[in-house]
Amino acid sequence: MEKHEIRAFIAKRVSKELHDGDVVNLGIGLPTLVANYIPQDIEVYLQSENGMIGLGPAPSEENIDMDITNAGGRPVTLEKGGMYFDSSTSFGIIRGGHVDVTVLGSLQVDEQGSLANWIIPGKMVPGMGGAMDLVTGAKKVIIAMTHTNRGKAKILKECTLPLTAKNQVDLIITEMAVMEVKEDGLHLIEYNNTFSIEEIIKATEANLIINNPSVMKVK
Repeated sequence: MEKHEIRAFIAKRVSKELHDGDVVNLGIGLPTLVANYIPQDIEVYLQSENGMIGLGPAPSEENIDMDITNAGGRPVTLEKGGMYFDSSTSFGIIRGGHVDVTVLGSLQVDEQGSLANWIIPGKMVPGMGGAMDLVTGAKKVIIAMTHTNRGKAKILKECTLPLTAKNQVDLIITEMAVMEVKEDGLHLIEYNNTFSIEEIIKATEANLIINNPSVMKVK
């Protein structure tokens, strides 16, 4: 798959994890694409930590309003009934446990559900953002990312980069597979049958517990 196809594939699969009435925070980058694939038969409330709730899909070129942007500075739309508020209210929602699902990208995730997504030592970064609050405040944490980085595993036995949070990830969704973090380890629950199980194991440093995984269904 081409890069844009991989990103769309992952975003579509993530959208299947959302339920009617959920308050959902989408991290910057790939996770923001999930807004474009939310099933029409459910209503979710997309929240952005810079102070909005009720975000809609990405705007068309002619409808971009640079006064309405997400936490990553990308233009977004606001659905009917959506609202703006200050950062203290936004993080009160997050830290108060009112976010049902947060979807984030990551540099690394390990088999214990720890994630590292905010810094590579020695490189300039704008800051850690709200990820540390989101992964500890949300009821469910989904990591949406490519399975490898230029062939190098991103799903590890143990993260080597500085952690964002420890033991907080519930689900990992990549273009190759869906993996669930449980008390006994990392379970392969779905796989993209474009790849063999052997290819997925080879691309994953973490130990995978495999017990009749189903085929990923993404439309």
